Amino acid sequence: MRAPLLAGFVASITGTAASIGVVLAALTGLQATSGQTASAIFFMLIAYGALSIILSWRFKMPISIVWSTPGAAMLVAAGSLKLGFATAVGGFLVTGLLLMLTGLWPALGKLVSSIPKPIASAMLAGVIFSFCAAPFQSLVAYPLVILPVLLVWLVLYRFAPIWAAPAAVTLAFTLIAMTVKLPSFDVSLLPHLELLAPEFNLAGLFSIALPLYFVTMAGQNIPGVAIMKSFGFEVPFRAALVSTGAATVAGSFFGGFALNLAAISAALNANEHAHKEPGKRWIASVSGGALYLLLALVAVPTVAFVSAVPRELILAAAGVALFPTIVSAFSSATEEPKLRLAAIITFLVGASGVAVAGVGAAFWALLAGVIVWFVTATRDA
Repeated sequence: MRAPLLAGFVASITGTAASIGVVLAALTGLQATSGQTASAIFFMLIAYGALSIILSWRFKMPISIVWSTPGAAMLVAAGSLKLGFATAVGGFLVTGLLLMLTGLWPALGKLVSSIPKPIASAMLAGVIFSFCAAPFQSLVAYPLVILPVLLVWLVLYRFAPIWAAPAAVTLAFTLIAMTVKLPSFDVSLLPHLELLAPEFNLAGLFSIALPLYFVTMAGQNIPGVAIMKSFGFEVPFRAALVSTGAATVAGSFFGGFALNLAAISAALNANEHAHKEPGKRWIASVSGGALYLLLALVAVPTVAFVSAVPRELILAAAGVALFPTIVSAFSSATEEPKLRLAAIITFLVGASGVAVAGVGAAFWALLAGVIVWFVTATRDA
């Protein structure tokens, strides 16, 4: 019994530690207040902790639900558009509706998966590129913080890759607390929810909702299903998408964004290290879900601390956490020679940060990549 419990705790701790900086940077970049950010973090941890427990127990398989880390990275890029958090909340709500629709209408999921993986990966690499460059940009101003973090990440990536990002991000926040003079702040230890009114407009649809939906599907849900299948588990697609979509819709009113199937956490909970018997591995994701519920209790002081830290350091910590993501994205983007041109154009548009008519780079990158794909595919034919 101890093996699945330990596997669940490890998956939850590593996943949260590696992604919390990205999520906080995304929400604050979208102009959420510290109270709204704490509300969003609290709701999402409660929601995906509860869903992990309920779905795993109901279907007796290790179904891990988490927030969308690639989606959060995309939202950081969208923050430069200064759309306002109410518009972002409206985009989150639409994303949740699209996730629910995908569960109820599988053809929509097939349409998303029909877009070549290299193009989807290149879009993700493009929008998080400036993020991943942030640690090196901050190295001159904060060498005592950034250099040890980079060294720890590199050493652990060589010998224990799964711990590289969580350990580096944890060290980053520890060094920030020790070496950077922070302004004083008052912290209420009681978690809370703040009800928000969403705003709907075309900028929110094309810069928030559609890119967030696509990245969540292509970067989390589809890989999550594939990873589970590799361990012999057939994820109940409809139940997973409808429940996470509904939770995303509900969470949007409290500042939360997309919830989805886990990918890396899923592998930790579904492999033989969680339990030799596949039929008992669901206990791992249930224990992980319980830990998420406990972590929700420290949402307020965590956000208060991060809000007092210089933004460039938060971006640097988040960038280190995204190193594995961009490595994976680049690998996928260049794996098919016939799609390399389309993928490179997609990456360049995404990395440019271009915004037209209030619509951010993620949408234009995807559009450019698909157009180049169609043109070159026709030539090759």
